[in-house]
Amino acid sequence: MIKRLRPFLAKLSKREKMAIGIGIGFVGIFIFVQVAIFPFIDTRERLQRRLVSHTKSYDEIKQLRLKYLELQNRADNSKTQIDRRQRGFTLFSFLDKLAGEVGIKERITYMKPSSTKQKDTPYSLSLVEMKLNGITMEQITRFLYRIETSPNMINVQRLSLNKKEEKEGLLNVILQVETFEI
Repeated sequence: MIKRLRPFLAKLSKREKMAIGIGIGFVGIFIFVQVAIFPFIDTRERLQRRLVSHTKSYDEIKQLRLKYLELQNRADNSKTQIDRRQRGFTLFSFLDKLAGEVGIKERITYMKPSSTKQKDTPYSLSLVEMKLNGITMEQITRFLYRIETSPNMINVQRLSLNKKEEKEGLLNVILQVETFEI
């Protein structure tokens, strides 16, 4: 093929040879850029995008790890507090005793205990619904304060206050109190 090109090139003027050389040079540069430079740039951009994506994923993993450690710490603290309770602790007896200490035991209309076993744990959720009739705001405040500040991890889940119609300043109260028990 080169033998055929030599007579053809010999017939061309210097200007035409230069134009063909420049054209071949441009084609060569174009092919070199397409084959060597663009794939390198594309690979670099792709790697940069992956680096940004992996950095975001790593940051999310670090945040999730911190949340997990915080939850694990809270669970350990809760377990420690539950383990520190008196032997034989029950929510029902605690609330009954507390009502006596606050002076509202005679105002208890009913106390309904229930318990739900928690899956995959040795704990059960103990719940007591109480109805108190004719108590003052001060009495219910002291009772609720003593429940919430108890070291026994007891929470008031639901509270309903209604004015007692017969006497001014007295309330009818329904509350649900819960805690975990072993």
